[in-house]
Amino acid sequence: MNDLYLDKENIPKHVAIIMDGNGRWAKQKGEMRIFGHTNGVESVRASLTAAGEIGIKYLTLYAFSTENWNRPKEEVAALMDLLVKAIYDEVEELNEKGVKLDTIGNTNILPDSCQVALKEAKERTKNNSGITLILALSYSSRWEIAQAIKKMAGEAKDGSLSVEAINEDLISSYLSTANYPDPELLIRTSGENRVSNFLMWQLAYTELYFTKTLWPDFKKEHFYKAIKDYQERERRFGKTSEQITDE
Repeated sequence: MNDLYLDKENIPKHVAIIMDGNGRWAKQKGEMRIFGHTNGVESVRASLTAAGEIGIKYLTLYAFSTENWNRPKEEVAALMDLLVKAIYDEVEELNEKGVKLDTIGNTNILPDSCQVALKEAKERTKNNSGITLILALSYSSRWEIAQAIKKMAGEAKDGSLSVEAINEDLISSYLSTANYPDPELLIRTSGENRVSNFLMWQLAYTELYFTKTLWPDFKKEHFYKAIKDYQERERRFGKTSEQITDE
């Protein structure tokens, strides 16, 4: 499948991806888990290219969760090294393609080398007007919501926020994704059918697409297939089909 099969008038603005299956892919090949993570970088490149070509404005990738800190120290260290290398290797091409890089998550606890690489890449791409690539690093939805509640509670305590003013829109404005629309489509690879503490507030009305394809095998044609599946769904937001038709 290629993008010629897609309805260019029905492209989601924001797609999020849980990139799962690197370890299993490596194990199938008799390699260490980091081999899968390394090869997964090519799938990131393919998905970003596909998204940019069809006009998607935001692509959020679940790159490293809060829970991932509990993995073996050797794997975590290797992942951090891979992150730094990937950023430095890719930033020039990101610039050439007009990609803007951003992050969400508790990035302050990443190794200094990662923080420096991310800061430099974000600075270099901040004026780009093409697709925005958002990396979720040291991120979890429960952490994000807890941080928002703490901030709102503090402001309510000092009188700068009225409790009566708290509503869904206000809560959204305190989340790390405040500057971005909620994803219309979430893709998860490797056959797992759960959201794993990822963008749980933002996914309230997101279409979910699960594929058994392991992340290192996920290429442009797989991305287009997910978009095609999205386009064949009816997004009702609690309304009936008749109401949608009449609008």
